[in-house]
Amino acid sequence: MNKYVIAIDQGTTSSRAIVFDHAGTPVSSGQLEHRQIFEHPGWVEHDAGEIWRHVREVIAVALAGGNLTRHDIAAVGITNQRETTVVWDRHTGEPVANAIVWQDTRTRDIVDELAADGGTDRYKERTGLPLAPYFSGTKLKWILENVPGVRERAEAGDLLFGTTDTWVTWNLTGGTKGGVHVTDVTNASRTLFMALATLRWDEEILADFGIPRSMLPQIRSSSEVYGQVHSSQLLRGVPVAGILGDQQAATFGQAAFGEGGAKNTYGTGCFLVFNTGERIVASENGLITTVAYKLGDAAPVYALEGSIAVAGSLVQWLRDNLGMISTAAEVEELAAGVPDNGGVYIVPAFSGLFAPHWRADARGVIVGLTRFADKRHIARAALEATAFQVREVLDAVNADAKVPLKELRVDGGMVANDALMQFQADVLGVPVIRPKVTETTALGAAYAAGLAVGFWKDLGELGSNWSEDKRWEPAMEAGERDRQLRLWKKAVTRTFDWVDDDVR
Repeated sequence: MNKYVIAIDQGTTSSRAIVFDHAGTPVSSGQLEHRQIFEHPGWVEHDAGEIWRHVREVIAVALAGGNLTRHDIAAVGITNQRETTVVWDRHTGEPVANAIVWQDTRTRDIVDELAADGGTDRYKERTGLPLAPYFSGTKLKWILENVPGVRERAEAGDLLFGTTDTWVTWNLTGGTKGGVHVTDVTNASRTLFMALATLRWDEEILADFGIPRSMLPQIRSSSEVYGQVHSSQLLRGVPVAGILGDQQAATFGQAAFGEGGAKNTYGTGCFLVFNTGERIVASENGLITTVAYKLGDAAPVYALEGSIAVAGSLVQWLRDNLGMISTAAEVEELAAGVPDNGGVYIVPAFSGLFAPHWRADARGVIVGLTRFADKRHIARAALEATAFQVREVLDAVNADAKVPLKELRVDGGMVANDALMQFQADVLGVPVIRPKVTETTALGAAYAAGLAVGFWKDLGELGSNWSEDKRWEPAMEAGERDRQLRLWKKAVTRTFDWVDDDVR
C-alpha cells in the first residue's frame, strides 16, 4: 500500500521535495537553491534547465532520506512560483532564454502600451488582474518581441509557454517523449489571459498581446490525474495529480477551505489570501481577484489576494548586497538589540510596489536616518517593513470583504522569527497563529494530489490534520500603533514617481 504523497515545491529561491504521511506530517525532504540572475536593474531571471535538474535531485534526496521508493508514493503534487515565465522548444526541450521571474519589472513599457487603450484596469473585469509587470502575460510578450527568432518559431507552433508548474510537469511526464503540457486554474489565473468566469483562455486578450494560442498549456483543475511520471524518472509510473500556485497551495495547506478563511505566507515575498467561496469579488481597494482552487469537477473557489513583492528577500539583500549580516537568522538578534526602530523606516520597493498601491514607478527607500541610527535599527526596520506591508493589505481585505478578519494564520520561512510575529500581531491588532506544520505550501500541493487518488477522502479529513503551534496576541497600545502606521504611510509616499523614462 502507498503510504505517502510527495510534493515538489518549485519556489523563487529553491526547489524542494517533501514527503508527507497521511497525517500531513513531513517525513523527509530535499532542497537545492538555484541562481538568481540580475543582468540589468529591474531584471530577475532563473535558468529553467538548472531548475529541472534540481527538481530531479531533490526528489532523489527526499526518497533516500525516508528510505523510500516509488512504490511507497501514492501521488505527486506540484506547487510553484506562479508568474515566472518559461518558453521552450517542444522538440528539443531547450528553453529559448532564461525564465523571467515574477519580480522582474522590465515590461513596464509593454504595460504602458497596453494601458493606452482602457487604462491598467483594461482586463480586470475579465481576469481579476490589473495590467502590471508582475503577471506572466507581459513577460511572454517581451520574450516574443525581444529574443531573436522566437516570434517566428512560436507562430510555427514549435514553442511552448508555461509557468514553472507547467515546465516541471512537462519534463516529469516525459518532456519531448510525450510530456503533458498543462497548468491548473490557479496558475492560469495569474497570466492575464484567463477569464475568471469561464476558466478558459480569452481569445481577445491573446490577440491584443499577440500570443499564438498553440503556445499555451491546457487549463485543468487543481486536483486530478494529469499523467504519470515518465519511465526515465525515479518516480516512474506515479500519478502526477495536483497542481496549485504557491500561495493558493499554502491556503489549501492551512485548511482555509471556507468562505472567510485566510492565511498569510512570509517568503521571498508576502502574500495574503482571503477565501471568497464561489463568489468572484471585484476589489475596489488594490487587491487582485484570483482562483483559490478547483477540485476535479467541483465548482471553482475564488479569493482576494494582496501580493507584496519583497519580504524575506529584504533580509537577503541585507546579507548579500550590503554584507550587514552573514546569515539571515542574525537579523532577529540585531533587531532585538534595540527597543524600537529609532525612527527608521524601510520601504523595499525593489520591484515597484504591489498591493494595494500597484506603483511600478516606485523604488526602495530608507527614511528617518539620523546619527543615532545604526545597523540594529536598520535590521529592525527591515523586519517591521514586512509587518507594515501586511497591515496595508489586510486593511484592503477588510474593506473589500466587508467582514473584518479576526485572526491571521501564518506560514513560510519568516514565521520562525518571534520578534517579527509579535510585531505583526501588534500592528494588525488581531492574533497571529502559526500551525504545527509550517510547510503549508508543499502540504497544500500534497493534499490536492492525495485527494485526486483517494489517499485522503475529503476536505473534512484534511481540516482535522490542522493544529495550532503558537499564537501571538497584540500588545501594542492603539495610540502607538496609529503613530507608527502614520509614519509608515508617509515613508511609502517617498517611493512614488522615482522611475522616469531615462531611469530604470
